[in-house]
Amino acid sequence: MMYRVQRYSRNHEQAWNDFLRSSKNGHFMFFRQYVEYHSDRFEDFSLIFSDEKGRVVALLPANLAEGVCYSHQGLSFGGFLTSQKTSTQDVVALFDSLVAYLKQNSVLRLVYKPIPYFYFSLPAQEDLYALYRNDATLIRRDVSSVIDLHQPIRYSKGRKWSVNKAKKDDMSVIEKVNLSEFWSLLTDTLKSQHEARPTHKLEEMQSLRDAFPENIRLFVAEKNGQVLAGALLFVNRDVVHTQYLANSTIGRELAALDLVLDHLIKDVFQEYRYFSFGISTEDHGKYLNEGLIAQKEGFGARAVVNEFYEIAIT
Repeated sequence: MMYRVQRYSRNHEQAWNDFLRSSKNGHFMFFRQYVEYHSDRFEDFSLIFSDEKGRVVALLPANLAEGVCYSHQGLSFGGFLTSQKTSTQDVVALFDSLVAYLKQNSVLRLVYKPIPYFYFSLPAQEDLYALYRNDATLIRRDVSSVIDLHQPIRYSKGRKWSVNKAKKDDMSVIEKVNLSEFWSLLTDTLKSQHEARPTHKLEEMQSLRDAFPENIRLFVAEKNGQVLAGALLFVNRDVVHTQYLANSTIGRELAALDLVLDHLIKDVFQEYRYFSFGISTEDHGKYLNEGLIAQKEGFGARAVVNEFYEIAIT
């Protein structure tokens, strides 16, 4: 079976968002308002797949660059978004339809980033099998750190000590709506420690936070009215992800960030399923930042890999 493939356009926005809401592996980052915040940087090549009756059966957030289709360079991960009824046979057919469409449009390669399994509401790794069937090559693997909140949470001795130390100080953890003070701290931290800067601009993230207030949330540790540390979170269904973490010099002395994370893990989101810290790898996954991953594993997080696959379109 072959599916009809259409390139996304603005008149598909409602159909796209409606299907996403009911998908078994969706994420709020795939809503069109989020995908298009950086439309000036990426040529959108998102695709809609329909059956013979015109019913949407799958979505593929994607962009096109130099003859390569990516799923999606502006997002942490991508891949096919499918319904609860989607079978393995369906996804094999979706890949057949995708490859044929890419060939017709002179696309040379497909770079595919599967959605990590812990974001699924139902098992949805049919695409990994379809990738194998299409002779896909694994080209990158990053290591992420995730806590299963349904299991006993076991901090390391060092992490227990720092959290207890922070609790004895006069700090409070509060949620903020305005991101500006945290963003200044984040920008300074990334520049001084890593010669880097946030992927998002403040204006972009504030606009996204205002558009998705239940999904993008900021918690900070304050003392005497000063923000010492903070965590900007992406919350999707029952998964909490630390998109940005920042700690000031004083915050590091007082273990302020540990206090924030402990409060989130054990109080604010204790009823959720997973708490994700993101990747600790660099250089396309070849370099493991051992200090960074040790900090995350000190909270009881363990490894989940984020994979990148490539298919040559011939």
